[in-house]
Amino acid sequence: MRHVSNSSVGNSYTVSEILSQPEIWRACLHDLSNDGAFQAAKTIAESRKSWLFVGCGTSFYLAEAAASCWKLLTGQSARAVPASEILLFPQLVLGAEPDLEAVIISRSGRTSEAVRAAELLSHKCKIPTLGITCAPESELAKTCNLTIALSKADEESMVMTRSFTSMLLTLQRLAFEVVGTRNVSSVFESATTGLASKMEGWNSRTADFVSQRPFEDYVYLAQGPFFPIAREAALKVTEMSHSYAQAYHTLEFRHGPKSIVAPQTCIAFLLSETGMQAETEVLLEMKDLGGTIIAICNRASDAVRQSSDLLFELEADAPEPALLAPFVVPAQMLGYQTGVKKGFNPDEPKNLTRVVILD
Repeated sequence: MRHVSNSSVGNSYTVSEILSQPEIWRACLHDLSNDGAFQAAKTIAESRKSWLFVGCGTSFYLAEAAASCWKLLTGQSARAVPASEILLFPQLVLGAEPDLEAVIISRSGRTSEAVRAAELLSHKCKIPTLGITCAPESELAKTCNLTIALSKADEESMVMTRSFTSMLLTLQRLAFEVVGTRNVSSVFESATTGLASKMEGWNSRTADFVSQRPFEDYVYLAQGPFFPIAREAALKVTEMSHSYAQAYHTLEFRHGPKSIVAPQTCIAFLLSETGMQAETEVLLEMKDLGGTIIAICNRASDAVRQSSDLLFELEADAPEPALLAPFVVPAQMLGYQTGVKKGFNPDEPKNLTRVVILD
């Protein structure tokens, strides 16, 4: 990873794209109202009973989050798999599910495993496919039966930030519309507005937090639909700062992994409203064990506020699924600021390319 001086930080694609997210979300969600592919996807979705969400890397965690939200909102069967599982072990993934729709997710639309999985599902298995990408003229768009393309969410940087959140919000909006949610645009507006007002402050506080503390381990904890967000959060820290980060279900962290807890362990809790009490009990326990605590929540209790070394509080009047995208933003900031502190250029992560293309 190429080293970067502090003077060049302001020119970083990555940090600009992280901070641009509220603006980009509004633009993408507005465009969906007049997007023919999105309207066609809504019509198709109303007749489907089972959903298979597919991706690679960040797009796989997006698939997991989308599947969780889809099941919560619609009550339909929904699951997520990496594209590689479809290619290597299709007998474990594909069954005789009625009215199955596959959703293939790829920012570039060129990721080899994603495109090959779309080809197998569409052409060999005759399973209808919906592509979600930021590249309208990509191979994925040409392969899938229908494709929603969010060109405004695309990025210059290697690391996916706004593309991840924008594609997730698109699939969430589709689910809300399928179940007939009224004033669906307002579902996300409160979270978007709340985040927009906090972005600069959150980034500044993250930079201060990182500058004052060295960490040996990074842990992200969450439950339910927030767990895929924790997995993506850990990946952001790994990619941008060349640090080792892991994700666990919050209550599972007690069952062995808590042995690593120390002041040099950065433990970030993505606190759900549904499981707040039980998750807070784990937070307090890890604080007592000496861990350094980051809390990400919609509204913090007094106990969370007093026990957190760094608190991100969204304060949005929004249903819980609409909080998933904002909850990953602090991890994007932490990964970026930690990478800069270590002298790396988060725009050019070590060993990574923007697209994984196989021979």
